[in-house]
Amino acid sequence: MHKKIYNRIKKYNTIVIARHIGPDPDSLGAQIGLKDIIINNFPNKNVYAVGAPTAKFKYLGTLDKLPDDKHLEEALLIVIDTPDKKRIDGVNVELFKESIKIDHHPFIESVCDIEWIDDTSSSACQMIIELCMKTKLEITKYAAERLFMGLVADTNRFLFNHDNESTVKTFDLVKKLLMSSKIDVTPLYSNLYLRNINEMKLQGYISQNMIITENGVGYITLTEQIIKEHKVDAASAGNLVNNFNYIEGVLVWIMISEDNKQNLLRINIRSRGPHINTVAEEYNGGGHKYASGARVKTYDEAYEIVEKLDELCKEYKESLEGGEIDENK
Repeated sequence: MHKKIYNRIKKYNTIVIARHIGPDPDSLGAQIGLKDIIINNFPNKNVYAVGAPTAKFKYLGTLDKLPDDKHLEEALLIVIDTPDKKRIDGVNVELFKESIKIDHHPFIESVCDIEWIDDTSSSACQMIIELCMKTKLEITKYAAERLFMGLVADTNRFLFNHDNESTVKTFDLVKKLLMSSKIDVTPLYSNLYLRNINEMKLQGYISQNMIITENGVGYITLTEQIIKEHKVDAASAGNLVNNFNYIEGVLVWIMISEDNKQNLLRINIRSRGPHINTVAEEYNGGGHKYASGARVKTYDEAYEIVEKLDELCKEYKESLEGGEIDENK
């Protein structure tokens, strides 16, 4: 598979790299990192990283405008970190001569002509590192920094790998990346984890007001008014979900954030046991077993998700021998 993808990259003069809507550091790091790698290995190629920009992650790099349609008929599309067609940001797969999907989510549907899916991989960035390590693609220092940040973000500093074999592979690839690129990781961590005082105040508000159900679901509703009072945006509010990993008695935690600009509710979900992605998939979302998201139009739908996840937690606890919960799951 690695060689097949490399040969397609080598073949096409115009390459467009896309990722999912609502970008995160992993999707952006993989997208922008791969663009820089291709350009530096094949200087004569036209490579575009496309999709809606986000100011929150501007430290990862800038995005490009999509070329007009007539240039796409002979172009290659690479879709990164996106399991289904509806979540691809800014491009129509059908317009391209050929397409490749590189994704670490559980399979939902076939989207591209060539699909490399590895749901044991920690991140899309890890898959791009692996692709380069297995082919002649040389990783630039700029790309290495973006790939490292994306991988660290998606693993939450290597906390989220739940399988020993895949964890060893992740560390092995990161070791090779650091040895070959000699990047300084200290400023990269600063980019990822530096928070302004408004976000920290909102985090305090969430801690004080989170509702915890009998079965171990912690959730909070962040209305537009609350978000405005704390002077943050809906995306920043939702991203705080990663800061509540280890609350005793909470197996699943949810941020429900109003986004009036898009006329929807953002649902960010994390888990320390129950597999939550199937519930998210029912509500215009999806993701991983332990980290998923959804987007809904009404509060009735949002609280349906809470109820279903509460039932999921109940079933999960009942399935454990003697009712003992592995808090380190």
